[in-house]
Parts: sequence; C-alpha cells; structure tokens
Amino acid sequence: MAVNVGILGFAHGHVNAYCTQWTQNQDYKINLVAGWDHDPARLAKSAAAFTIQAYDSIDAFLAHPGLQAVVIGGETSMHADLVERAAAAGKMIALQKPIALTMAEADRIVDAVARHGVPFTLAWQMRVDPQNVAIKELLASGELGKLFMVRRRHGLPSQLWDISTMWHFDPALNRDIWADDSAHPIDFIQWLLGVPESVTAELTSNYIPEIPNVNGVALFRYADGLLAEVSCSFSCIAAENTTEVIAEKGSIVQNYGDVPSCNVPRPADAVGLKWYTADKKDWSYSDIPTPAGHGARIAGLSGPLAEFFRGERPPLATAEEGRMSLRMVLACYVSSREGQRVRIDDERVREV
Repeated sequence: MAVNVGILGFAHGHVNAYCTQWTQNQDYKINLVAGWDHDPARLAKSAAAFTIQAYDSIDAFLAHPGLQAVVIGGETSMHADLVERAAAAGKMIALQKPIALTMAEADRIVDAVARHGVPFTLAWQMRVDPQNVAIKELLASGELGKLFMVRRRHGLPSQLWDISTMWHFDPALNRDIWADDSAHPIDFIQWLLGVPESVTAELTSNYIPEIPNVNGVALFRYADGLLAEVSCSFSCIAAENTTEVIAEKGSIVQNYGDVPSCNVPRPADAVGLKWYTADKKDWSYSDIPTPAGHGARIAGLSGPLAEFFRGERPPLATAEEGRMSLRMVLACYVSSREGQRVRIDDERVREV
C-alpha cells in the first residue's frame, strides 16, 4: 500500500532529490500529495515540479485528505515548531538535519514525538550510504580487533557559492556552516562508535568573513581511550580520502565520500573502500561502487525513507539520537571558545 506524503518546507534542497525519486519510481510506493512553504515563490515552483497541492496554511496542509506522513525541510530555526504541529496531527515524520539550533529546541522535538507517539526519523544520508554501512559491519565483526583511532574528513566548496542568497548562512535561520554541516560527520561518529565522553575542538574563520567557523577540527575521546577526529573544511574544492580507521589488526580506508572528493575527477579504476588485515597481509577491496556524484548519495536516501514510512524499517536515527548529535556539535563551540577539553554532558552546551 502506498503512503501519502507531504512536504513541510522546501528550503532544504535534499527534499527535492527525494521527491524526484519518489515521483519517478512507483516501486517506492510513495504518493506525494501536498506541500507547504512560507516562501510563496519556492512553494509554487516545487508544487508545479512535483504536481502536488500547494498550501499557504500549515493547518490546511495537515488537514489534506489522507495525508499520512511529512518530510520537514523548512529552515532549521523552524524545525521545533513544525515537528510539534505535525506530531500533534498524528503524522509520521522525517526531519532534515540538523535537528535544531539549540538544545532547548531539540528537547521540544523529543518531547513532541514521545507525547504524541508518532513514528519519527532524522534524514541522515551517511547512515545509509552503502560503503558506510559496510564499514560499520566490518567493525562489528571484530575482524580488526580493538579500535584505536577513527578519522572522518568532510567538506564543501562554499567559497564557490553565492552565499548572500542562501538561508544556510543566516545565523537566525541556521546558526552557521559548522552547525549545519559538521553535523553530518559528527552524527556518523555517534552512529559508528557511540557517544564519546569529551571533545577538544578548534573552529576558525580565516577566509571569508561572511562564513564563520568555516574550518574546524573536533577530537572526540571515548572512555576506553578511542579517539575519533572530525576534520571539516567548508572552503574545500577538492579532496580524496574520507574515512580512516586504525585498529589492532588492520586499517580501513574510504575515499570519495563527500562533495569535494566525489564531485571531482578520479581514476577510472579508483577504489572507494578497502581494508588491510595483519592476517592476510594484503588489502581487500569492496565491490560497492562509489557514486558518480554526491547528488546520487543524497538521492540514495529516498529508498530508506520510503521503507521507514511504509513501516518496513526502524528510524534511521531517533529524535534522541538527533539531540545527542546536536549536543556533540554544540560542545565543539564551547571547547573552541574556552580553549579546553569539554565533556559532552557539560551544562554549558545548553547555553550555546
């Protein structure tokens, strides 16, 4: 049975990738039926593109006949309000990342989902990327033994964009680029390794004044001494290596896993994922292909989200996990500001 889905806000461009996939492939069993946006021009354009009923009222949108689920793609500052409205209306919810701007807003989202008992998921692409899933499965197998260090590099070429026209760089709507996009690899670390004890971070703005915290490094420390580094440059136009795992019995290397690495030329025979083991004394190569471009990775989330709406898989990430990823992100601000290691549960995180 197909699920009737509406879009609550088209600000986040990823929702257009899902809508395109769902309208072009009936196997997803998703009927796009309605859309709302506070921006009339953006709403009209999207409604025409996907042949859906456009609403300028959230109440009217939520009352659309047969509407079962919503994808919330409004500006980050609107997430808490939109989740509360959709949850009160009993709709299944998929929310774009990051969950919110502040811990207080994230609390509102967690409370609304629990109070109304609605199915909810964060839309994290990295949690369903096939190569990332293979890394997680390899670590879970124990083949590599004890983990020592993990590094995830992530970036965007924001200096090539017309940032003056993008809501993503408005602090009232989205805080800044670190909050918005370091959220991806930081959630990846939580998904892969669990919640760390502390973080030491340095955030800098050393290129374009209009883009604060454009470069940053966060070093997360776990109770057993495991270190996980997230290295982000949002003024990066080309890269290659994405993930490195150092373990007792071997190492994992993943390349071409983000925009700067996936969207630039690479050798025709380039390997996306490989691992070395001491027992084999050689590299093993994954047969999982690397997408031709990063847009294909985003579009790849369409299937898992459809499965969630159809009740065929659990949430990609719960509201509680989304709140914890936000806490890890915001702890980086405290650490960078104070010049010290900060516990993830530090109460100063709630003040950011």
